[in-house]
Amino acid sequence: MAASDPSSFAHALAQAAGARAVVSIDEADRVAYARDLWPKHLVALRAGHAAGTRPRAIAWPTSTEEVSRLVAWCAREGVPIVPYGAGSGVCGGVLPDERTVVVDLKKMSRWRDLDPLGPTLDVEAGAIGVTLEEDLQRKGWTIGHFPSSILCSTVGGWVAARGAGQTSGKYGKIEDMIVDLELVDGAGEVARLHRRVGGLDLTSLVVGSEGTLGIVTSARLRLHAAPQARGFAAFAFPTTEAGWEAMRAIFQRGLRPAVARLYDPFDAAIARAGSAGSGEAHGPRDTGLKALALRTILKLPRALNGAIQLMEEHLPDGYFGSMLVLVFEEATAAEAARGVDAVKDVARELGGRDLGEAPARKWLSHRYAISYRQPPTIRSGAFLDTMEVAATWSNLGPLYRDVRRALGEHVFVMAHLSHAYPDGCSIYFTFAGSADGEAAATARYERAWRDALDAAIGAGATLSHHHGVGRSKAPKLPLELGVGIDVLRAVKRAWDPKAILNLGNLFPPEERDAPPLAGSDAPQPSAVTVDVKSLLARAPASTKLSEVERAARAVQASLRLDTAMLDVTVGAWLDAGCPGAVDPYDDPVDHAVAGLDARLPDGRVLSVRPAPRRAVGPDPMALVLGARGRFATPLSATLRIHRDGAAIVCSGATAIDRAAPETAGEARLLEAIRVQLGA
Repeated sequence: MAASDPSSFAHALAQAAGARAVVSIDEADRVAYARDLWPKHLVALRAGHAAGTRPRAIAWPTSTEEVSRLVAWCAREGVPIVPYGAGSGVCGGVLPDERTVVVDLKKMSRWRDLDPLGPTLDVEAGAIGVTLEEDLQRKGWTIGHFPSSILCSTVGGWVAARGAGQTSGKYGKIEDMIVDLELVDGAGEVARLHRRVGGLDLTSLVVGSEGTLGIVTSARLRLHAAPQARGFAAFAFPTTEAGWEAMRAIFQRGLRPAVARLYDPFDAAIARAGSAGSGEAHGPRDTGLKALALRTILKLPRALNGAIQLMEEHLPDGYFGSMLVLVFEEATAAEAARGVDAVKDVARELGGRDLGEAPARKWLSHRYAISYRQPPTIRSGAFLDTMEVAATWSNLGPLYRDVRRALGEHVFVMAHLSHAYPDGCSIYFTFAGSADGEAAATARYERAWRDALDAAIGAGATLSHHHGVGRSKAPKLPLELGVGIDVLRAVKRAWDPKAILNLGNLFPPEERDAPPLAGSDAPQPSAVTVDVKSLLARAPASTKLSEVERAARAVQASLRLDTAMLDVTVGAWLDAGCPGAVDPYDDPVDHAVAGLDARLPDGRVLSVRPAPRRAVGPDPMALVLGARGRFATPLSATLRIHRDGAAIVCSGATAIDRAAPETAGEARLLEAIRVQLGA
């Protein structure tokens, strides 16, 4: 049994971890590690509550061996663990209790192997993003991952949250950059997991797991040659919808601007007005007056949102309200210029007005201006948060309107669109509110989130594109994942048999009398249907790919598969890992399967709704694609089709092995899942 005396406990923990590991029970450390940057925490912090509960101890291991020993000891003693990167998460993924050991990985930041032939870098999970990227660029490389939190986030945190960076339009999200991962599971066992093309890919279960399935100790990441030239473009459109139609056309034609950000009229006006952070107050009296005015205005969100909507609906003819900012990153100035010329053609066709380079250059110069500072809104006594959801292009309009309406009942809201893909896009809502006192502010904040998440689900969206779930979105996760929640719980039981890893995070509490989870009786299609706007085709698993191709050809599109491949069924193709599909290393922004339904061994149906990208925990499709029926039987799938004439994308040559042999660690983890699922 773990020692009850704090100093004895710390000594036992240090002994278990190893001589080089550091352990602290200092009160200041315990307060510092009691939370992440969840805005709900910040409301309490402003009210003088520095930490609701504090961890029992903090440990700083220096190697995978020390992490393994530490986890094994905690598993034996029944001590909960919370893995910790840099604490920049905004969803409540870090909330230890008084029994918990927080494991901070920042002493593990070494480069293990830089392979210029891959090119890849194996780097430990505690590496801070900005330092890592700057060091790589001095050697001529880039990861291509630039989250707004790059100054205060780690590689392990990127993986845990399934993060996205500002240049995702060229390089993809973090899951597209991973080649393999080293994981310490909940028993303290170490495993190396490989990303595979055309085979089982367990990295998809680790990415987005938010410290609940294991502790990532290193990641091998795909590298690109650092860009030698940038191209800048910006366009104004009369409406937000007109702007996202331009984004859709750009990505569906095979263009890949590294940055593509569309601001709605109010957000565009803010962007045009000045640099980020220019609203800083200049004196005590000014600060007090501005804070009072802001709090007062934000207590009337309906009136404020209504006034802005009225303004947008009655803009004078010829006024261009929304703004699209684009940045290309290429090897040569000529390539960058070709990209700019191509998007100018698209914008011109769709009624956009050329704003020149200045807005895009301005965005780039201020890209991290507010990423690590407490916003003035928080200091004024109000609260501020962001909600990043994603949907197919067909569902984007309802998503934009319904979430805005739901949030607008409680808070002031504005939006921009970023992280676009051929089949859909992410919308990033920023909202602010105010109420008298901590309890009232917290209640308003929670109502806004509850109603907005319900609206997103109703619009067919995924609840998170890149911030993850934490405790913020966990209560609504069953509405999106349905039976998938039980599948992921089974994986947790398999990999964390003593249930010690980040308890209370990601998974909503199990309710004894809860109604059956969605998906058990999911209706299946009887024929191929095509979503032309999103370039998606849904088909029964028994349908031959030739039938899907025929439906695609009817709308001037194609699966882009070899003729010989078209004779197999959709189900067999999924079981085999989608052979012949677009290589994800060639085009990290695209994917072959947007969603699927599959029957589990207990007869229930796992349903993964179509989305361009999702960050709602581990991806349960990992247990279907390339699994050869080992864990589930495909019933239907939503597949990507490609518009005729669209450019074929190749993001750079790579010698990365797409079909690495199964490791002993993978075999062990797979068998544990099989037992839990009864497969």
